Parts: sequence; structure tokens; C-alpha cells
Amino acid sequence: MSKTKENIVVFEHEILRFDRGEKKITKEQFEALERYYGNGIPFYKLVHNGVQFNEHVGVIQVGKTLIEVLPKADKAPHSATEDQKWRNLLIGMLRAVGSFDIKSTSSSNLKIKPNTILDLYFELFIKEVEYLLHNGLVKKYRKKEANVTALKGSLQFSKHIQQNLIHKERFYVCHTTYDIEHTLHFILYKAIKLLKQINTNNDLQSRIGVLLLHFPEMPDIKVSAATFEKLVYNRKNQHYEKAIEIAKLLLLKYHPDVSKGTNHVLALMFDMNMLWEQFIYVSLKKNKTDFNKVKAQTSKFFWKPENGRRTAMKPDIYIETDNGNIVLDTKWKNLNGYNPSPDDLRQMYVYHEYFDAKKVALVYPGNPEDSKAGTYLKKDGDHDDKICSIVLINVENDIKKWQIEIRKIIKTFVGKTY
Repeated sequence: MSKTKENIVVFEHEILRFDRGEKKITKEQFEALERYYGNGIPFYKLVHNGVQFNEHVGVIQVGKTLIEVLPKADKAPHSATEDQKWRNLLIGMLRAVGSFDIKSTSSSNLKIKPNTILDLYFELFIKEVEYLLHNGLVKKYRKKEANVTALKGSLQFSKHIQQNLIHKERFYVCHTTYDIEHTLHFILYKAIKLLKQINTNNDLQSRIGVLLLHFPEMPDIKVSAATFEKLVYNRKNQHYEKAIEIAKLLLLKYHPDVSKGTNHVLALMFDMNMLWEQFIYVSLKKNKTDFNKVKAQTSKFFWKPENGRRTAMKPDIYIETDNGNIVLDTKWKNLNGYNPSPDDLRQMYVYHEYFDAKKVALVYPGNPEDSKAGTYLKKDGDHDDKICSIVLINVENDIKKWQIEIRKIIKTFVGKTY
């Protein structure tokens, strides 16, 4: 029996309440989100009878209800067309920065049209496990204790006496066996069972059922971050890494509802500021002939206490060009004609100084025609030679064209003289 899919679509910074509004959650769902928030979740804040989302986007599944939080950089009202535009943009940006490894042999041809990024992650995981089953599950040596009728391995004397005082024909031994029962498969089996429980996409339901049918039953284990830290990959099991990565994401982000058992919460959320920074960076890196060097998060120390560690600054993007060094700081917000915040401008002034920058810029989504240069002022009010620009980049539906446009705009900014 397939589950009924209920979707609520909101944009970043919107509020969802259970007592009013065109889009509403139930009181039980709010209580589940309230408990989830108690785990230190930064994706939203609690407001009166509801939650307000912040700069994190993605999906939060509460029971059968999927709350999709989409990015937004304009004032266009909600509509099916607008929702799909920003959904495609989010998926495209995540693909571009490598959150979806669509180049691997096992996940190159996805069969469904994803309704949300959750569907995309689910299908990537299914595709990876199908690939592993098709190629044969790897075996490993492991120690096994058992009461057997033939003596093999080492006799565990105390347990042998304890269990076989009457049964003289048996031996309690510890021996080495070579089979598929090991941690990698325990994790994958647990993730498949979780998918069976939480999936709401009818196109994936039968494929998950087939996976459960063909994947050997494994012991249930408790999974934590430490479980994944202990894993060691080698030439033999390297092709498991992508499936394990997605399993880790799903298993560690899943919070079962222990109070009522119906409103389990799974959250796959991404900081839009970080995603925008990474997207600009990978777009600039695509053509190596545009700039001499493009680096992300280049660090420089700028303060040291008498005792203790030094403090460093890290601009988002550092570029070396024939025209001098350029520093970019990316901000995912709509300026709406206002100036950047004083804190951001002060930060860019320091970057100018410490990175010997020819120019610095704050990069926002927006109309490129509204981009403008600014000059820092000296103490006496005269113009300094330090330039800090506001660079706006239009949001494009076509990701590849958008990346080309980003490189073009930044190249124009680098080559400009003021």
C-alpha cells in the first residue's frame, strides 16, 4: 500500500502555523518540530503556534507530510511555476557543487523526475544499492563464536564447559568465517528499511520493495556518527562509498517520534549562504584560463593574544589576476536597493588591507544593471584608493548558462578601471 503524499511548499524566512494561514501544519506536527528543535536544530526558530524558517533550504518530512523550503531572491508571489523554478534551481545548484554525484557509473541515469531533493537522494541511494547487488556484495573475514558439531578454530573452554556438559558431541569454538555479514551491509540494510518506512514517492515504492527482497537480511545495529568514522575503504569496497554517504545522511538526520510514534522527522537542509558561496566558486573554477588562481576560504592571521591561539580571517573567494588580487564575499540576500550592512563593509575593508587586494566586492543575486562601485573614505573625508563594489548576478533557470554568466560578470568586474 503506497502512502499518501502531502506537500507544503514555503520559501526561506516564511512562517508556518497550525492556527491560521493559507498553508498550515497540524498541532501534532508543530509539537514534533518543537521536539526536534530541542535537539539544537538551526533550520528554523519557534514562533507563536508555529515555526519560522531561516536561510536553510531543503526538505523536512514530518510523518507523511513533506515541508519543502525553497530559496528565493525576488518578490514574485507563490505559484506552481515559481515553486518549480526555485526547486529546479536548488537541485541544479546542489548538483553543480557536488552534493549529487551524478557522474558515478551507478547513478548516471536517474529514472524519475524528482518532486523534491528528498526524492532525488532516495533514488540515488536506490540506484547505488542496485548497482552493488548487480556486481555482487563484497565479503569480509570476521570472527564468529558458535556451538558446532565439528571442532574448528579455537575451543572456548569456559563456554564449552558451561554449554556442553551434557552434549559431548558439541564444541563451543571461535573461528574465522568469510561472508557478507559486516558493518557496510548492516548500514545499507538499515537504510533500506528506513526508506521503506518514510518514502512517499509512488515511483520508488516498488523498487524499494525489490531491494528488500534481494538484499540479504542483516542484524539491526545502533548507528551513530562514530559508526561511520570507523569505516575503512580500500580498493575492494571503494564503490560502496557513495551509498554509505547517503545512508549516513538519512540515518543520522532521522529522528523517530518516541512519544506518539507517528510524526517522525527527517530533515535534509542546506545553508543557502554556503551553497551560494560554493556555487560561485565552482562556477569561477570551471574555466581555468579566466583567472590565474581561484581559491576558496583562504586564511590569514590578523590577531594574536599574549597566550593562546591566533585568530584568522577567511574571505569566501580569493582570485589572483594579471590586474591584481581580488576578494569576493558572497551573500544570498536581496538588497532591495539598500546599501550592504556596515559590518559587511568593514569586513571588506580589512580584506582589502590584509590580502593586498586591488578590488573587493560583495556578490548578491539581483539585476546586474544595479551593480555599483563604492570607494572607502579616509578620516578626513577624502576618497581612498580602496574600492568595494556591489556585484549583482541575475538568477538563471539554466544552470550552465548561469555559470557562464557568473564568470562573464566577474571577469568584467576584474577588468574594470575606476
